[in-house]
Amino acid sequence: MITTRSSWSACAVVLLCALAAPAFAQQVTPQVSEFIKVKAASVVLTDVKVIDGTGKPARLHQTVLLRDGRIAQVGPVKKVKIPAGAEVINGAGKTLIPGLVMLHEHLYYTMPMGSYFNIAQMPYSFPRLYLAGGATTIRTAGSIEPQTDLAIKRMIGEGKLIGPDMDVTAPYIEEPALDIPALNTIKGPEDAARTTAYWADKGCTSFKMYMHVTKPDLAAVVKEAHQRNLKVTGHLCSLTYREAAEIGIDNLEHGFMASSDFQANKQENIADYPAARKSLQNLPANSPEMKNLIQFLISKKVALTSTLPVFEPYTNREVVLGGGLSALMPAVQERETKTWQQNQQKDSASVALFKKELAWEKQFYDAGGLLVSGTDPTGAGRTIAGYSNRRQIELLVEGGFTPVQAIKISTLNGAIYLGREKEIGTIEEGKTADLILINGDPEQDIKQIRNMEIVFKKGIGFDSPKLFESMQGKVGLN
Repeated sequence: MITTRSSWSACAVVLLCALAAPAFAQQVTPQVSEFIKVKAASVVLTDVKVIDGTGKPARLHQTVLLRDGRIAQVGPVKKVKIPAGAEVINGAGKTLIPGLVMLHEHLYYTMPMGSYFNIAQMPYSFPRLYLAGGATTIRTAGSIEPQTDLAIKRMIGEGKLIGPDMDVTAPYIEEPALDIPALNTIKGPEDAARTTAYWADKGCTSFKMYMHVTKPDLAAVVKEAHQRNLKVTGHLCSLTYREAAEIGIDNLEHGFMASSDFQANKQENIADYPAARKSLQNLPANSPEMKNLIQFLISKKVALTSTLPVFEPYTNREVVLGGGLSALMPAVQERETKTWQQNQQKDSASVALFKKELAWEKQFYDAGGLLVSGTDPTGAGRTIAGYSNRRQIELLVEGGFTPVQAIKISTLNGAIYLGREKEIGTIEEGKTADLILINGDPEQDIKQIRNMEIVFKKGIGFDSPKLFESMQGKVGLN
């Protein structure tokens, strides 16, 4: 391409204008603007119930003023003046919560294929579904196409695609062991450190250790990441949670479902998933051993990611969690329904362990641990972006959390872990206007969390039902 001096100058003017423009004025493609319901510079939500994400009690009859993509004012109806020319939304009978900050998400979908897994990138459907489901910020907890994830993040920021803000995790850091063709593997700690440095230089901001890594592998990654002020998480098995915390890991995935700490005669750096799972099945819900581990993790400031949807049992549950069966391609719908039918009343062990996991996560939170939310759209294929994010909040309530607590875990706590709590995670003056307007009251019935009407991202309101509708029958295809 040949660029003249005059065309370069014109491009420079456009670029400077774009940089100077407020968030609400961002240029978007027609494909994006089709789903925007609210885009005024000033927006007022009146007479709405506010659950602000801080964990404080909900406030009734509030008015929330958004200006230039930020929250300008929050207060009782009678105390907030509506500016002239503002777009007014009547919030009577509705609830406003912060945009969800979800820390175990993927832009791919996993489908069992015999003894293997087919992993397919979902660059079109998943970002859109995440935003439809209220997730305004996500961390991809492991990438199979990191270059694609980084490009999607950029294109969302440029207004070319619909989706959340993204914290992109590098490819999985895993020793050779699993026959999953899409899985990245390393050979030893030196390779692990080189991989970390390479993808950090490419723009990845998080790193995930996987099931067969060694203690030297983790130490090398932690050293490389921490000197760049980046964080490391893990879905472990070869390492115990205690070992990982001692080395300096920042986060552990899947609650306690990936813990091998209670496995008898565990060999160092060796993964034995069946034995680890059996040890958890045998561990009492209120065991002193678990409470001791919880206290140790808290002392080391290790965050724990709850990913309840991916472990939800089959019996008397939905085929696709959160009601997303129709989002799947017809052939995949048929497969998932058949699998669900075959597993009814045959997963008693999973039901029992799931109940204990709910209890352990509550114990961790009550003891002062930083519990964050995610969904992990992998596993058996029942966990779908967007639908599962809403389901995660419902399952936290099933585990004994109040709706206010479940929302805090899924908003502010995630922001705290990412170091972004001054910008996102709560409904407070001065913060980015990442919000969800719900047609109903999730405190009265947590399943009303599914009645998302408008999802605001940086003050731009997207039509949640329309986004969900646009992706019917698409998951599994793109």
